[in-house]
Amino acid sequence: MALKSHGVKAKKHLGQHFLNDEHVAVRLVESIQSARKDSILLEIGPGTGALTKPLVSRFGGAVLALEVDQESVAFLKNAPWIEPHQVMAADFLALKESELAPSGDIIVVGNFPYNISSQILFKFLDWRVRSTELVGMFQKEVAERICSAHGSKTYGILSVLVQTFYHAEYLFTVPPHVFTPPPKVQSGVLRLTQKTESTDHINYAHLKRITKVAFNQRRKTLRNALKSGGLNIESVDTHFLGLRAEQLSPEQFLQLAESIPKS
Repeated sequence: MALKSHGVKAKKHLGQHFLNDEHVAVRLVESIQSARKDSILLEIGPGTGALTKPLVSRFGGAVLALEVDQESVAFLKNAPWIEPHQVMAADFLALKESELAPSGDIIVVGNFPYNISSQILFKFLDWRVRSTELVGMFQKEVAERICSAHGSKTYGILSVLVQTFYHAEYLFTVPPHVFTPPPKVQSGVLRLTQKTESTDHINYAHLKRITKVAFNQRRKTLRNALKSGGLNIESVDTHFLGLRAEQLSPEQFLQLAESIPKS
């Protein structure tokens, strides 16, 4: 069933492509698995509320919709199916975790603007202690890249970092015609579910730095890439040094990071 835009215009500079298919919206919302009584359902970029409405229908007052577009904020605050206090005029990328309720898991949901989708994922990782799940719409190739296994040409920095802390699943593909305006690319829905094993021992900042240095020169062996990045590789397993970044699994990246001194 097609949804209306309610007179709200999609803004190119915000990367807006409003979802207009109710079936797709409901399917995405039904893919959320880990919600509990105290969970916060944080929707990023609700636009005209295509996802917001089924989110509120399923999770009620636990939903908080974050929107930077004032036209969308005004529309949502007047919508009969959501309370005005559940709509927040805010930029997720600038939001501090302390601005949310002090307790409860965070589940991030959204039809994400494709121009900031990687930044959203990095922010989600910054909040990894409380962020138990993400279900979102991405550009298809970005969603596939996050799920890529090592050895693949699409495997990269975010693949390693996300898969260190979360199980990544590509759920389904969404065609351009279910958006207004239609994007020039296919879209894909991705689900990230927090791993049950403890990751408290992982130095995320250090792992992130090592992973970035390794992939910045992905055609080089790790010996050359890491040395070029000014890292001390004296204690690194010699087997790793002869490989390229894309050949190491997330678990091996952890081993690599642990063998390199923190500077």
